[in-house]
Amino acid sequence: MTPYDALIVGAGFSGLTLAERLCTGRGWRCLVVEKRDHIGGNAADRFDAHGVLVHSYGPHYFRTNSARIRDYLSQFTAWHPVDYTILSFAAGRHWPFPVNLNTFEAYLGRSSTTAEMESWLESHRLPIENPSNSEEVILSQVGREFYELFFRGYTRKQWRREPRDLDASVCGRIPLRTVRDNRYFNDTFQALPKDGYTRLFENMVRACGDRLEIRLRTAYRDVIPHTRFRRLVFTGPVDEFFDHRFGPLPYRSLRFEPESFTPEDLNRRPTPRDQSTFPVPLHHFQPAVQVNYPGDEPFTRIVEVKHATGQVCENTTIVREYPADFAPGSEPYYPIPAPDTAALYRRYEELAGHVATHPRDILPESCGCEGISFIGRLATYRYYNMDQVVGMALKEFEKLASVP
Repeated sequence: MTPYDALIVGAGFSGLTLAERLCTGRGWRCLVVEKRDHIGGNAADRFDAHGVLVHSYGPHYFRTNSARIRDYLSQFTAWHPVDYTILSFAAGRHWPFPVNLNTFEAYLGRSSTTAEMESWLESHRLPIENPSNSEEVILSQVGREFYELFFRGYTRKQWRREPRDLDASVCGRIPLRTVRDNRYFNDTFQALPKDGYTRLFENMVRACGDRLEIRLRTAYRDVIPHTRFRRLVFTGPVDEFFDHRFGPLPYRSLRFEPESFTPEDLNRRPTPRDQSTFPVPLHHFQPAVQVNYPGDEPFTRIVEVKHATGQVCENTTIVREYPADFAPGSEPYYPIPAPDTAALYRRYEELAGHVATHPRDILPESCGCEGISFIGRLATYRYYNMDQVVGMALKEFEKLASVP
């Protein structure tokens, strides 16, 4: 049996960050197994047949307030700074989103002020002191008009649940501003890897040298019986790891529908009715990197990531994103934040906590495993941003670095 210090399941942000730290920071020999045919997990990107750099699994807008996380990743990439600007297409027109003073002026059909918007919000908000779900969060922030216009339909499509049945954190992530600020995020650092996420991951792997082995198209259950390792790091779905002992955790999946355009294709498109307010740049399909569709359309958003990457290319590619039920064979993109799912996860969390220090209760004794780490969005059933996942991996490294 080939001996390793760590067997890491999953080659996404969490798995590769921990692999890099263990290999270069501790000199461990690590094996990473990945069921897909590429590294990078859902953050992987690629050049499509039309020469456009696209995010393979939906847009990944990197941002962080942590200088530590920024500096760590900066070892492996230069950055392309970007302010992510998003629009919402509702009632037959584009709107600045998230809600800010520009959105309010569009709603009024005239110029306004911060003071007037604050007064309007105060008179339209519902007096909910401690919102307990996503519907109450939005109603307590912007009132029913904007809730119905921008939030309810989108949330129902995305999660296939009413906002009132989702944790307050789902819609609580979206900022509200009463000034002219169309940026989607408030984070101090907002950028994309200059040469793409996949190149960033390749540089992380390269830094590990021969201490890191990666096997793609490999199921971890096929590897475990034939491998010795001191530590198992699991970044996949926690319920899958335990063979759905307490029943399957619910996830939301996605279907992506790409469409590419040449300059000739774009020239044949009709001019958008609000082109003067939201102009579409040359060699682009739409006026912003992301346009949300909270209405009756079957998709939730159209993403044209070329707006954010800054790529100079006459062709362009958009991706329509369709939420889907999770089923065997599909990808579990989003844990569903809700009271019932949290209750079910707590049972898996307790079990994971036990086997973390008693790995032989679930793994063959021949592995020699001394402990198990569960990190990442799926392994902890949490809706984390990329920087949070990196931070989790760095924290786990500090823990493991103290192991003799």
